[in-house]
Amino acid sequence: MSDLPNLDEDCFRPIDPAALTAPRSTHPPRVLLLYGSLRPVSYSRLLTLEAERLLKRFGCETRVFDPAGLPLPDGAPADHPKVAELRELSLWSEAQVWTSPERHGAMTGVMKSQIDWIPLALGSVRPTQGRTLALMQVSGGSQSFNAVNQMRVLGRWMRMLTIPNQSSVAKAFQEFGEDGRMRPSAYYDRVVDVMEELVKFTLLTRDLTDRLTDRYSERKESAAALEARVNLKQAV
Repeated sequence: MSDLPNLDEDCFRPIDPAALTAPRSTHPPRVLLLYGSLRPVSYSRLLTLEAERLLKRFGCETRVFDPAGLPLPDGAPADHPKVAELRELSLWSEAQVWTSPERHGAMTGVMKSQIDWIPLALGSVRPTQGRTLALMQVSGGSQSFNAVNQMRVLGRWMRMLTIPNQSSVAKAFQEFGEDGRMRPSAYYDRVVDVMEELVKFTLLTRDLTDRLTDRYSERKESAAALEARVNLKQAV
């Protein structure tokens, strides 16, 4: 007799180490970048573009989503062009970068709206589950981590693999030149670190998403739903 009487043996699966060493894809990692400001001079956008340049140097294929024109969550149907664009890009991506200014000790509404428009599920597809995520923020004053900490909670809620490293750029107005490029600094070096780590984690996990996100509780729930359907058909 099993010493785990509460375990559903039909849904329990031993972990197969060999299944976690699947052949690796060779296409460039696909990275979606989101930023959280609509200002004409947006330091979160400039930091995002700097990150994009680094990702391209690391061999990635990138897309930067422009949040201008994105309606407030629930303020438009899901087939709104900007909403559809964002959701399609999320499905396309294997990794994401979220960059927000800190406003009133939190991420901006622009940033949160983008995240809120990406649902946990589209039919049977989860637009974010298993994708890697890097987090960055810019501040007008001293260094803070409120925005990245909030986004880290959201990334976990969206079932993303949020990398340990992160970037917080203080007094962002001092860190960018008139050409929009980031000046050399310890902040810049940290951005390089974060993008490097994101690419490594993406390459390690992107082909194993289905394995890494396969859960006992969900298999059990699916089995119960299947059993209910079968019993209903038999009753009819």
